Amino acid sequence: MKKILLSSTVVIGLSAFGASLAHAEGGQRGGPRGPSFAQIDANGDGALTMEEFQNQASNKFEEADTNGDGQLDVEELTAAAERERGRMIERLMERKDTNGDGMLSMEEMAPRDPGRFFEKADEDGNGEISQEEWDAAKGKMRGHGHADN
Repeated sequence: MKKILLSSTVVIGLSAFGASLAHAEGGQRGGPRGPSFAQIDANGDGALTMEEFQNQASNKFEEADTNGDGQLDVEELTAAAERERGRMIERLMERKDTNGDGMLSMEEMAPRDPGRFFEKADEDGNGEISQEEWDAAKGKMRGHGHADN
């Protein structure tokens, strides 16, 4: 039971892997933040039921458990992380490759409005962000599930 619980926790954590890559790629709003509505909407009817919502974690686990033994080993976890990484990169390309050339330029990767984050973080309006303001701004971003930069 401990192995299944630990494995389930790890798989659920794989969803957060998307958020970490989005942060590494500049923390863009609209980046991967866990499962999408469509991923949870198992029957594709445009509405989420409690059952679909609750089944998301077990669906991720079952997808990762390629040998069907009810446990995840290092190879299965690595493969699941690689699949998720590939999906995130595809979504990043779809979102950022505005000219459709299959490559990302510096302009396409640049934050949409870097000044917005700075203005919000600079709570005292002195034109500088202190460590306390930085920490508070990052905490607010985590609490809202998105970055404002």
